[in-house]
Amino acid sequence: MRRPVFAGNWKMYKTQAEARAYFSALAPLVAGSTHADIIVAPTFTALAASVDATKNTAISIAAQNMHWEAEGAFTGEISAGMLVETGCRAVIIAHCERRQFFGETDERANKKVKAALAAGLTPILCVGETLAEREGSKTEEVLGRQFVGGTAALTGAEFSRIILAYEPVWAIGTGRTATPELATDAHRFLRQQAAAGFTPERAAGLRILYGGSVKPDNIKGLMAQVEIDGALVGGASLSPEVFASIVNF
Repeated sequence: MRRPVFAGNWKMYKTQAEARAYFSALAPLVAGSTHADIIVAPTFTALAASVDATKNTAISIAAQNMHWEAEGAFTGEISAGMLVETGCRAVIIAHCERRQFFGETDERANKKVKAALAAGLTPILCVGETLAEREGSKTEEVLGRQFVGGTAALTGAEFSRIILAYEPVWAIGTGRTATPELATDAHRFLRQQAAAGFTPERAAGLRILYGGSVKPDNIKGLMAQVEIDGALVGGASLSPEVFASIVNF
């Protein structure tokens, strides 16, 4: 049985003070939520404050991005080691907004996955098609390419430590959500790719999250699907009450 994961991605919102207030409100709301892993990804500047605010709770802190090199002349970048030093335990890699706005490629995503694993972080690798790609019947082609590219050259043991997130780009921040059936089809395809690239046993253990306008009113339908192992939540994670209601669906 795969343990569900609910991950909140704050994107470019919340100061350190706002992060502390958020976790003060969220912690008691999910104190009894032992059925799932809870992860929140604040901004870089709020990471240390968030780690401090979630001590003695079951909430893990993740970063929203990282560089694959340990150090160097990469102005504005953050390394895996720096994230670990703050107390981060996971990192989101190749979110669709990173792909769309900042030129993230599958090759770079793969380098980041490897660097994250080497540092002891859990990578949450994101894949997903655009509306044009879906309407052009290229969903499986795109997902297959992104999956293979992002997980290239991983050992089976390394692969078993990653989390995958399916994010149809057309549903990110648009209010549109893939139906549970559409999401299930994509998740099933990704699990088939995992079985082909690694082993059926490792594929069976892979946790695949759905991301794309997840809200309290659609989480039950999504989580009723056997292939959906949790959610990567964007805007709805900015409210502790709303995010808690998703976790406690």
